[in-house]
Amino acid sequence: MPGATTFGFLNNPAILTSKQNLADMEAAVSALGRRMSVLNASTEDEINAAFANAAESRVDALLVGPDPTFTAKRAQIVALATRYRIPANYFRRVYCEIGGLSSYSAVFSETERQAGIYIGRILKGEKAADLPVQQPAKFEMVLNLRTAGALGLIIPQTVLALADEVIE
Repeated sequence: MPGATTFGFLNNPAILTSKQNLADMEAAVSALGRRMSVLNASTEDEINAAFANAAESRVDALLVGPDPTFTAKRAQIVALATRYRIPANYFRRVYCEIGGLSSYSAVFSETERQAGIYIGRILKGEKAADLPVQQPAKFEMVLNLRTAGALGLIIPQTVLALADEVIE
């Protein structure tokens, strides 16, 4: 969305990482010289209202914040993005699998594998506090071309070539 001037950020203010997620998004949008519209929501009704607000505010593109509540309500969120014709990026590939436009995230199977290794180490007697904190090392980008077409978007070949998976 190179022409986007206003980015929406769907944020759940009820989660512990909300403030940091919001600060990170504000820094990224500011670095691009764009505006941001924060859409706080944590319930089904608040999510509905947030999307109506995004459409009314003429948000050009939306980032859905990382939140298990949003993942649980992904069908509602993807349906609202489709209804209001808002290009949205998600933090898990499961959104794209049900019609979301795009996702970019850590490969969760890899982080879950690493968690299993740590659990094994702890069960063998190592102290959790002695284990190093590790950041995800593998990331993936998923694009849904059907959704792009429905939104009237053309994804450049250079972007398609970078995708780990393209849903057609």
